Amino acid sequence: MSIRVLICDDQSLVRAGFRLVLEHHDDLEVVGEAADGRQAIHSAERLEPDVVLMDIRMPELDGIAATRAITERLPARVLVLTTYDLDEYVYDALQAGASGFLLKDTPPERLVDGIRAVAAGEALLAPAITRRLIEEFARIGRERRAQPAPELAELTPRELEVLRLVARGLSNAEIAEELVLGDTTVKTHVAHVLSKLGLRDRVQAVVLAYESGLVTPSPRDAS
Repeated sequence: MSIRVLICDDQSLVRAGFRLVLEHHDDLEVVGEAADGRQAIHSAERLEPDVVLMDIRMPELDGIAATRAITERLPARVLVLTTYDLDEYVYDALQAGASGFLLKDTPPERLVDGIRAVAAGEALLAPAITRRLIEEFARIGRERRAQPAPELAELTPRELEVLRLVARGLSNAEIAEELVLGDTTVKTHVAHVLSKLGLRDRVQAVVLAYESGLVTPSPRDAS
């Protein structure tokens, strides 16, 4: 089955460019476009896409508010698109429920791979700059509005250990190697963590881990 994609951007040329890229892949189907946040919400409700490509800065209603509305109402996953790698709004977008983000000048194949990954429930935590950004915005968010996470008490010691490694950006295979566990076991632990914490995906787990203080940015990544 193809992945249904909704493209949301206030620039028609940008939307056309993304459509051109995606329509070259048989497993991707562009089901619609939206030029502002309100259109994005209405189109998502009507078209039921699997993935929404969401620009942050749009008229009528910005991408952050639109992302929050979509993720609260629908199972669609939101992939945020931003022009700058240090966009101050990226963290807020992740807080609103986005499953990851990419730069608008991302190479076409990276965009396609990102959509496939998000549709599969994975998180866009690579390349390394994404991890650094999440850490930075998590630190900012913690300073702005500390959000204790008492639900962490529901996790077993092993699940906390897995969450720490997820927050470091490790894949299931890398976690399995680190903890000397089977891939299936790690996958089960990750699923339990997300379920117990009421999170949609790994990106949200990363944000919560840093906000709660379970993990702190390393000096290398903070530099």
